[in-house]
Parts: sequence; structure tokens; C-alpha cells
Amino acid sequence: MNCKKILTLIAGGLLLSACGIGDTNTTYDRAQIGRQGRTETGKVISMTQIEVAGTNAGGGLVGAGVGGALGGVGGSALGGGKGSTLMAIGGAAIGALAGAAVGSAAEQAATKDLAYEFLVKKDTSGNVVSVVQTNELNLRPGDNVILVTIDGTTRIRQKY
Repeated sequence: MNCKKILTLIAGGLLLSACGIGDTNTTYDRAQIGRQGRTETGKVISMTQIEVAGTNAGGGLVGAGVGGALGGVGGSALGGGKGSTLMAIGGAAIGALAGAAVGSAAEQAATKDLAYEFLVKKDTSGNVVSVVQTNELNLRPGDNVILVTIDGTTRIRQKY
């Protein structure tokens, strides 16, 4: 297998590992299953689209490992003979630094998302609260909603 094919496979693997279903207003943490929540009713008075910053939970580490391995192989091949060990070490170091930067940027870009800040006026107190979440439920201003709070996390749902 040539170097171009190897690089393509590694790049594809990095992209796939960075993609995944993020948290949504209909996705619950495993620890919240079976936990009793508090509910209140209210009305959506406004919504604003916002951008959720991407995460950086390890893309740099994956990139550093892949970059280091590729840099080491490339440095060894370029060094040939007596210089191959030094070239492999240098290539691995440079590859790790470059791979970490590329992996980190790729993870942040892949995990960046859009959500909404909903302002909800509570029926009982008249207080207005802000809830940031995605909008798979197609909520709109004027909708009557239920605020569900479990372990400090509040989500809004349609009131039936």
C-alpha cells in the first residue's frame, strides 16, 4: 500500500471519529435515566439562534499520534543509511506537532453546532428564564411549553 493510500485512510478515520451525535434537547445523559425531574409550565416569548463552540477533547492527541507515526516513517525513509534514526526522530516530532494542531482544529470544526436560546415566561411566577438547546421539536415564540429540570439541566418541551 502506498503512502498516499495510507494518508487517505488515516484522514478518513480522523474525520469519522470526530463526527458524532451531539447533545440535543431530546438526548439524555445515561445518569439521568430514571431520575425524577421537576416540571413547570410557561410560554416561549422569544428565541435566538446561537453558535455552540466546538469541543477539544482529544482530537489533538489522535492527530499527534498519527502525525508522529507518519513523520517517523517519512523521516526514516528520507534519512536512509546512518541518518535514518535521527531523521525518524525528527520527523516524528515534527509530525506530532503538526498532527496535534490539525487534529485539534478538525475536532473543533466537527463539533461546532447551532442551537437556540429560548426565553420562557413561567406561568406560575411570571419570571422569564433562558434555556439553551437545539430545536428538533420546532418550538416557536407563543408555544406553551413544559420546562423539565433534572439534575440542574433544564429542557423545554411542548405542552400537551
